[in-house]
Amino acid sequence: MRWAAGLLKNPDELVKGQATLPLASINDATPEGHTVLASARTILASLGQSAATEISLDDTGNTARIFAQTAFNGDGIIVAESAEDDATRAVVADIIATHGSDVDRSGKPGISQARVDAFFTDAAAFDGWTRIAESNAATVLPIGPGTAAASAAVKAVRTKIDDFFGRCRLAAFDPRATAALNREEKEYLVLATKDLTITAAEVAGFPLFQIAPGRALPLGTGVNPAWAAAVDTFRAAAAVPLLGDRGELTESDWAMLQARLAPYDAWIAAKAGAGVEKLGIERIRAILAGTARETLTALIARDKALEGEVSAVGTVEKLIRYHRDLGKLCRNFVNFADFYGRPHKAIFQSGTLFLDQRSCELCLDVTEAGRHASMAGMAGTYLAYVDCVRKGTGEKRSIVAAFTDGDSDNLMVGRNGLFYDRQGLDYDATITKIIENPISIRQAFWSPYKKLVRLIEEQVAKRAAAADADASAQLAAAADTAANLDKTKPVDPKKPDAGKIDVGTVAAMGVAVGAIGTAFATLFAKMTGLFELPFWKMTIALSGLMLLISGPSMLIALLKLRKRNLGPILDANGWAVNAKAKVNVPFGTSLTGVAQLPPGSVASAVDDSFAETPAKWPKLVLAAWVVIFILSLANEFGFVPENFGGTPKKKVTTEKTVLVDVSTNAPASK
Repeated sequence: MRWAAGLLKNPDELVKGQATLPLASINDATPEGHTVLASARTILASLGQSAATEISLDDTGNTARIFAQTAFNGDGIIVAESAEDDATRAVVADIIATHGSDVDRSGKPGISQARVDAFFTDAAAFDGWTRIAESNAATVLPIGPGTAAASAAVKAVRTKIDDFFGRCRLAAFDPRATAALNREEKEYLVLATKDLTITAAEVAGFPLFQIAPGRALPLGTGVNPAWAAAVDTFRAAAAVPLLGDRGELTESDWAMLQARLAPYDAWIAAKAGAGVEKLGIERIRAILAGTARETLTALIARDKALEGEVSAVGTVEKLIRYHRDLGKLCRNFVNFADFYGRPHKAIFQSGTLFLDQRSCELCLDVTEAGRHASMAGMAGTYLAYVDCVRKGTGEKRSIVAAFTDGDSDNLMVGRNGLFYDRQGLDYDATITKIIENPISIRQAFWSPYKKLVRLIEEQVAKRAAAADADASAQLAAAADTAANLDKTKPVDPKKPDAGKIDVGTVAAMGVAVGAIGTAFATLFAKMTGLFELPFWKMTIALSGLMLLISGPSMLIALLKLRKRNLGPILDANGWAVNAKAKVNVPFGTSLTGVAQLPPGSVASAVDDSFAETPAKWPKLVLAAWVVIFILSLANEFGFVPENFGGTPKKKVTTEKTVLVDVSTNAPASK
């Protein structure tokens, strides 16, 4: 907040939430503000909007578009367009071709100082390495340009030729080894069963030529077919140029030939700057002879000098976002003005859930209902976790919805509804988990009676089920008896009273009936005392009794509703909310809309075609109760005349006390 306010001339603009930032609003009196303003103008100029007076996120969102037409953009990378002449641009292309490229802020391939240094280091090394051969051409390049081909031909057959002369030396040492050194006959018998090609890869591991003590290697016919082509190349590229035209190669000739190529092989092994070799030594020396390195270094330094100004693009974007969103953030997570003021939905509200003839506006996205519920349960709010699926696309999301008005009688896992997100997209919604808390004091008042009714219904259902089972058993027994009348067993003489009602059973039933009668008599006696009261007192007594029954439930509900808090719900969603965002009863009622007919409207006759006729007796009973209560109260205070059934007024008698003189039996004077 302090940073954003310091970069604006009027910090009050932060609460307006404007999407564009006027350039005139930037405080350029500070060094950072001056840099930010210069950067904003650079961005607009690069986009061809030099005359613009304000900047938006669309202008700063794509750096490649911003710097597409700029040759220098502060990243220390130059592109071909940064050069002022064709020669320098050609060197840039050569560096990219040999050492790769860096991506410039414009999105184009360019080069950095590191690549320039690497290129010229390799170029100088390659030039120095080439000069070694040029100054010692007779030794390093014994046959000139053909030396490279000769060395390659020798490397191709070196192993087989060394093997040949080694085998010949071993045969000279012991002639008995000659047969084994030439391979045994059975190995040829295996090959004889196959179709052999001219190259005969199957014999590539055989000796290069027939082994014999002190034998020279023929360079023509008789060579192992698998190596004939390589030997021919060796003869033409190396043996003839270095040793002269001859038909065979002795072991001493072979040693001499390798000695003459040894300086070249050593020079090749020491090659430096191979990365630039494909440019050719002439191009490399032309670049080294010029001032390309100094020119490129100067261009990179020029680009780097703009780093501070261009790097402020991110700062400009940050300031634009603060200018647009900081006020909204404060209104949603500092004072919750958007949530409580309700000009529109708060940031964290994800949409509206329509379910059970209600619309719940306090809906938040959740990723894991179980984990969310562990903290959200402390909010003291009735919460329903809902899975939402959008038909057609199969898109899924999970939300938690707060029910803050109405009752919970018809809310249960599995209930279906409809969810609309903030973009107006609809989802099929199904309740998967519920955290129960009081919804309203009205619901808490009727809660004990609803529980009693449910308990009675459950007991009646159990008794009915038991009676039905008993009746079914009796019917089955009667049917079985009817089917076996002809097989009825005679009365057992030892048990003549079988089937008769036991006297003890009758006595027990009498005791039970008496106990029940006594209980009803006691209850009636207590109720009789209540009914003896005047009607208005009886009404107050009954009201007090109802309040006594519903009072604890209402008190608990009131305490929980007073503690109802949005904070734990947001905390469970990952927001670091430290405030107690209370949701009192009036505000909670506004978050959940209960369906009802608009004022002055009635249901259509078509809709009521099959509707049940509303019972009138409850209203009549209530009206009669109110009238009787008023008359009873009026009668208590003597406002009902006796001739209209009022209670007669009690007569107040005044007794006069007379003092008598005992001696004369005459009234004594005071």
